[in-house]
Amino acid sequence: MHPFFTQSGRLGVYLLGWIPLTAILGGLLMLAGGLSLLEATTLSVPLGLLYAFLCLSSWYLCRAFPVDSSRLLATASALAVASIVAASLWLLSGTTLAWSLALLPAFATLPDRLARAGPVVFLLGVLLYLLVLAMHYALDAAEKIRAEERRAADLKTLAREAELQALRERLNPHFLFNSLNSIAALVAERPEEARSMCALLSDFLRATLGMSERSSIPLREELALAHRYLAVERIRFGDRLTVSESVDASTLDLEVPPLLLQPLFENAVKHGIGASLAGGVLSFVTKRSGGRVSIVVENPAEAGAEKPAGTGLGLANVKRRVAACWGDAGHVGARLHDGRFRVEIEVPAEA
Repeated sequence: MHPFFTQSGRLGVYLLGWIPLTAILGGLLMLAGGLSLLEATTLSVPLGLLYAFLCLSSWYLCRAFPVDSSRLLATASALAVASIVAASLWLLSGTTLAWSLALLPAFATLPDRLARAGPVVFLLGVLLYLLVLAMHYALDAAEKIRAEERRAADLKTLAREAELQALRERLNPHFLFNSLNSIAALVAERPEEARSMCALLSDFLRATLGMSERSSIPLREELALAHRYLAVERIRFGDRLTVSESVDASTLDLEVPPLLLQPLFENAVKHGIGASLAGGVLSFVTKRSGGRVSIVVENPAEAGAEKPAGTGLGLANVKRRVAACWGDAGHVGARLHDGRFRVEIEVPAEA
């Protein structure tokens, strides 16, 4: 279907553009044919409206003859013939209308004077048809560019979703393996606590199963999941695990990928608390500054370590997911300083 009929606004703008063109036609009829203002107006208004719709047919012509250097001569010939045929039909319509009006005494001499202006009307018809044809070629090119942009955006979205799904699938066995190790460590020495840990782990896994199917969740849900996980690990580590948190309420509605922070808490427990006989403080902080949100997870780390703990699968997964969701607008930094290993995620506050 013609794009002007699929969007009514376009058709209205197009017809408005024909108002000055119709005025030009009336002026040429007065100059070349000697028509009076009444005669020129009576003739030019219906002819202008008729030709406006007749020229819309050039849309189908530009689709049938796309701009192609290998067929340039054939395309130019077809367009020239079409413009001549359209202008001839327009002149014939004007002549028919003039003879119909000549039945009225006031317009008795109209056909003769229109005949004198015939060549000018014909030439104007050719030029107007070619003008509308050029407009249609420009419109067609714009439509193709928009279609390519939409297709590229769809492909980019599909690629991002596939990558996030693959990362989630890698993440699930990662935290499950860590949790089962924690239970195994308690079974022999503290079976009651192991049973409590199994119940908490069941609750934790139930929450993650529904959550991992969603493309994004509010940060408040992500932190609630972290609390469940840390409740499991507190049974294992007891007083060795202390949690400190400072959460900015304005950050809780931030949309993040599910389980984004989970690897950071697992690494903090495994490589920070678990690696030290004295344990330590696991802290996390969220804050909003301007249009950015910062999420920080810190844990104790051995001084003088050659490589900061937690730079394996977990942190790499977090970095890739942030890059997939926010691109260059997201950032993940990790550093070891004064016996603390710090991971900071910084992303835009708005989706």
